[in-house]
Amino acid sequence: MDLKRLRTFVTVADLGTVSKAALQLHISQSALSRQISDLENECGFKLFDRIGRRLFLTIRGEQLLGDCRAVLGQLGSLGERIELLKRDGTGVIRLAAPPQTIESVLAGFLPRYAEQFPHIRIKLTEALGMDQVPLLERGEVHLGIRHDQGMNPWFDSIPLPSDDVLAAYSPTWQLGRSDAVDIVSLAPYPLLLLDSGYSVRRLFNAACRLADVEPGIFLESRAPHTLLALAEAGQGVAVIPSVLRADRYKVRIARITYRRKPLRDRYVIQWDKRRPMPTYVQSFCTVLATYMREVLPITQPSVQ
Repeated sequence: MDLKRLRTFVTVADLGTVSKAALQLHISQSALSRQISDLENECGFKLFDRIGRRLFLTIRGEQLLGDCRAVLGQLGSLGERIELLKRDGTGVIRLAAPPQTIESVLAGFLPRYAEQFPHIRIKLTEALGMDQVPLLERGEVHLGIRHDQGMNPWFDSIPLPSDDVLAAYSPTWQLGRSDAVDIVSLAPYPLLLLDSGYSVRRLFNAACRLADVEPGIFLESRAPHTLLALAEAGQGVAVIPSVLRADRYKVRIARITYRRKPLRDRYVIQWDKRRPMPTYVQSFCTVLATYMREVLPITQPSVQ
């Protein structure tokens, strides 16, 4: 069975459309469609049903997907073992992280790490938490820094300080106590929210449902600093994670609570434990976790 077809099948299953998969694999859509058709002919059954522009796995396609991931994972592990045998004191660490973690944590950590380990090269991939899962499963990255959703039994992790949900707003506004604001108190204000790809947004939405609050959304954005700039200008309350740097903006910071309990999520360095972890990657995890425990949270409630 052609491994290229298996990789194409897994990519289409992950992304849901031929156009996105073709773009990621750097092939034409017609070539990708032929590969899927050839694989279906080889298997003797359909792998996808097309609904509108999206492709959905058939029942047999879902069953085959796990086996294909396992095959590609083993192939990736073999490649890593070969690379380790070829190297002498050198290595590459492939790391995925959300943009706010890259800016707030890794921008300070990586130069320090490079001084101590000049022969280890770091390859960064920007990816939000749920987007990291297929990257880890396919072996495209060794590690992911993300909120721990506790969904994948094959992942192991190192716990980090919790990531709190914070409110950032103009210093001229008065919201609750000086260091905390109940989620119900936010209802009258225009809210500046990250989009649903961010864990902090999903956690905030869940708390709104529990508190029976209908948030008044002024803007949703994938750019956290856009929200902070608007909050500084008095255009609303930005809901941000505590891992995000906010010191460049003239805003007041308060922890968002529900029934006096802060909204917070577990933060971890995560990897797929089915894969062999090179020694230098294990060491990197330990050094990075120590650094992150020292600097997190990046942003804390304002002190009056």
